[in-house]
Amino acid sequence: MQDLHTLIDASVSQLGYDLVDLEISNRGKLLRVFIDKKNPENIKDSVNIDDCVLVSNQLGNLLAVENDIDYDRLEVSSAGMDRVIKKEADFMRFIGERATVKLRMVMELPQVNKEEKVTRKNFLGYIRGLEAGVLLLECEGETYHIPYTQIDKARLNPEF
Repeated sequence: MQDLHTLIDASVSQLGYDLVDLEISNRGKLLRVFIDKKNPENIKDSVNIDDCVLVSNQLGNLLAVENDIDYDRLEVSSAGMDRVIKKEADFMRFIGERATVKLRMVMELPQVNKEEKVTRKNFLGYIRGLEAGVLLLECEGETYHIPYTQIDKARLNPEF
């Protein structure tokens, strides 16, 4: 899977997009690729159908050459406004945006400017930064230090 991820990531990147996520389902026969623009003008500058067609055609040609990759269907789509956040660079890109963060397990986390610790697993707050492998997330007026390695899932949660 890592080789496939690396191969697709390199190809998508050459076209000017970020590989956000890659899913293989239906016993390996369905390959889903989620992309985003590398340098959008703003958060609402999203991937459109033409972008998906371009990436789909490129990946279709690439995967046809790679004989050891067996799949029946390829789907390329936008990561969406509620996109998954996986890489450290993604957290830096979305500073100031609202996100949901789920930890791998319940943890006691310190709060900035307080000596109290809070025990929780799920958060909804604003990304304030990522420093030395620690996510700063502001929730309900408090800023939590969340070790990046303990994040199970994170996703943007835009406000309308």
